[in-house]
Amino acid sequence: MIYIIMGVSGCGKSTLGAFLSEKLGWPLHEGDNFHPQGNIEKMARGEPLTDQDRLPWLLKLHEVIERERASCSDALVACSALKRLYRQILLFGSKALASSSDPDQDILPPSSPDVFFLFLHGDYDFIQQRMVARKGHYMKAELLRSQFDVLEPPSAEENVLPLDIRRSITDMAMEVEKHIISLMSSPMP
Repeated sequence: MIYIIMGVSGCGKSTLGAFLSEKLGWPLHEGDNFHPQGNIEKMARGEPLTDQDRLPWLLKLHEVIERERASCSDALVACSALKRLYRQILLFGSKALASSSDPDQDILPPSSPDVFFLFLHGDYDFIQQRMVARKGHYMKAELLRSQFDVLEPPSAEENVLPLDIRRSITDMAMEVEKHIISLMSSPMP
């Protein structure tokens, strides 16, 4: 199973990912580590990323997910995945781009049976306070509004487990563990 921990910057993706990685013994692939240098510099200047900026990053993360799936490994990936198209790219790579630009192309399924999204959500003011308090991250708090503006919360058909970030990391991790146990105990399709 692959769990993609998603949400706007400052919602706690990395913190939850590190906690779950240690607790479950699964590798964590931190999305921030896959950004091209140009994206990091752009965010550090306070400029929001465009879809074009994000494309190479999303395709790299798709490759990571595919490697984990091919090895039948369990893994965690932390990345914003703000739009449905971004989540489709994570799941299906460049096929998602072809599908989105060609109306005659077969429509891709909304999800994959072995990939789940953990959607960390909270209100703007709460997350903005967190971002102002954190030190040493290139993603500036003034970019948070741009992320909320483009955010397309995942739908139930996308294999999503919504997690309210006002809860503790321990509580959210327990909910994820319950989700994993319920999946392991239910028959596969």
